[in-house]
Amino acid sequence: MNRHRLVLFLILSAQYLIVYFHRVSPAVVAQDLVSSFNISATALGVLASAYFYPYAMMQVPVGILSDSWGPKKTIVVFSLVAAFGAIGFGLAPYFGFAIAARALVGLGLAAVFVSTMRIFGLWFRGAQLARVAGALMAVGGIGWFSATTPLAFLSGLVGWRTAIILVGCASLVVIFFIWRFIEDSPEAKGLPPVVEAGEAAFSGKRNILDDMTIVLKNKYFWSIAVWFIMRGGALFGFFGLWAGPFLKDVYGLSKSTAGGILSMIAVAMIFVSPVIGHLSDKTLKSRKKILVWSSLLNVLCFASVLYFFERLGIISLYILFFLMGITISSVGTVAIVTAKELFPDEIAGTSMGMINLFPFIGAIIFQPLMGFVLDRAGMTQGAYPLFAYRQMLWIYFITSVFAFLCILKCKETYHG
Repeated sequence: MNRHRLVLFLILSAQYLIVYFHRVSPAVVAQDLVSSFNISATALGVLASAYFYPYAMMQVPVGILSDSWGPKKTIVVFSLVAAFGAIGFGLAPYFGFAIAARALVGLGLAAVFVSTMRIFGLWFRGAQLARVAGALMAVGGIGWFSATTPLAFLSGLVGWRTAIILVGCASLVVIFFIWRFIEDSPEAKGLPPVVEAGEAAFSGKRNILDDMTIVLKNKYFWSIAVWFIMRGGALFGFFGLWAGPFLKDVYGLSKSTAGGILSMIAVAMIFVSPVIGHLSDKTLKSRKKILVWSSLLNVLCFASVLYFFERLGIISLYILFFLMGITISSVGTVAIVTAKELFPDEIAGTSMGMINLFPFIGAIIFQPLMGFVLDRAGMTQGAYPLFAYRQMLWIYFITSVFAFLCILKCKETYHG
């Protein structure tokens, strides 16, 4: 059984690495994209965001498909769409084609996380699930990192188009391994189940609206949902977009130094996510304590940046960004597991798909909102004024307090 679990984790996490690679890769080859398609910075933003809209919109449908059709089929079919989308992106002859291909990548990869967690929920007992989810998030951090320096090196050798095409082809190999070696549950491989009898069943006869109604009527689900909107707004709206200009304009840092500080988010994902899972499962034996204390730490981090602001040194920035990486990205899987454990396993995919929609709602809200805050202030000598960034940080501080208050209202779901 343990060997099967290891193979299962390695193969599925390889596909999740590709999810994070595609999520952040445009930032590294941005200048190449501008040159290849002769586009403006605004158009580049549209191209990069083409991944997120279908990704967000498909979270609920793929959760439902994972419950009714089965997670393995869902991953394989959707990942094929993403792989061919990536190859098409690398071959794109013009800007509109590139947008469509990028959207296909987001559409296809939307199925990976929820379906993977659905499979993990049937192969690993509840006490192991947060640790496995934490390890999965660590692999996502490797995917994030692989889209930075390694992608820059590879694109310098063979060009950005060939680099993206190679990743698309590698994804096809991973998909083959998923199709060949992965099964939805231990029973499908002739092994004893690890969950209670009847919990692992997939049934296309389930009433989708009834399942969604059960989820939406749960008040604790909404505590996590609002928390995720705030966290997603910070992760994608600040760290995924405006933190670079913030470090450059406020502290006068070079691109390489700012990049090193930003990489602390990936470092936190890689090294801390598995620890968070272990703390949740073994040490604290609690989901809520992890979420509450990390949310409080997030409040303190934003308060520190606001209070010290331009007086912060480089070492302090490295430490603060690492801590915020823990509080924003590393604990996300614990929140996902909490949302899963609020409901019966029969609708686990639906609940995880629905909750996984909310971080991207945060991205859709906060990315343009922060842009509006900066644009309203206007640029002076190629930089936004300090007071505009202070306003931005006040917004994130207030939302971090709100997230903390919301997660306080959530119930404990750990059951050993």
